[in-house]
Amino acid sequence: MAEALVIIEGLTKSFQHMGRTLDVLKGIDLNIYQGQILSIVGPSGAGKSTLLHCVGTLDVPTSGRIRLGGEELTRMSSARLAAVRNRDIGFVFQFHHLLPEFTALENVMMPGLIQGRGRREMEKRARALLEEVGLRERVSHRPGELSGGEQQRVAVARALALDPKLLLADEPTGNLDTATSDAVHDLFFQINREHGTTIIVVTHNPTFAERMPRVVRMRDGHVELDDVGKAVAPPAPAPVEEAVSSQPV
Repeated sequence: MAEALVIIEGLTKSFQHMGRTLDVLKGIDLNIYQGQILSIVGPSGAGKSTLLHCVGTLDVPTSGRIRLGGEELTRMSSARLAAVRNRDIGFVFQFHHLLPEFTALENVMMPGLIQGRGRREMEKRARALLEEVGLRERVSHRPGELSGGEQQRVAVARALALDPKLLLADEPTGNLDTATSDAVHDLFFQINREHGTTIIVVTHNPTFAERMPRVVRMRDGHVELDDVGKAVAPPAPAPVEEAVSSQPV
């Protein structure tokens, strides 16, 4: 079996909401192996995006451990976390967050330029990635001149600009039509196959999730089901408390 790239142990995350504690993650244990592509699914409020943000060091867990490539993330300083995030993790979100004043090529180059990489090096890398995602003829176009699917392809290329160990995608096709979504879904499988990139996708799209070789289903802050269809033992029932209003996670 491949080596575990991400090891999550006893992960919890709580937020303060109107003077009360809202427990969003309630003890997650999960190993994600080098080269895997998997989806995380579950109803709104299950904790999917919060888990992804903790793994991606965009949020700090309340307790528990996360190791990425053998490094203990939960004990790092903010500066060290930022360095690991920039070096080892790529992100694709539902909304592409491209810089509107820059071309597709410049957007893909940007992570490397921010890190001080040479412009010639990053331009070569960006052109190759844009060709790989099917946008060779669109390198000089700005985001406003691209379709939604094309913009998301630029975002995927940008996420790969520094050759990350781990690619995290949070509802990457949530605002695209079915045909465009399918094309972007195919792109994730292509990247996984050709680069061996470990990819975790949070999605509400059942068709996309079913294509994944591994599916992790969450409910109420717990892992309810893992890929082989074995139900995880449910936690002991918590004391009944007054419901707390919250936004979907």
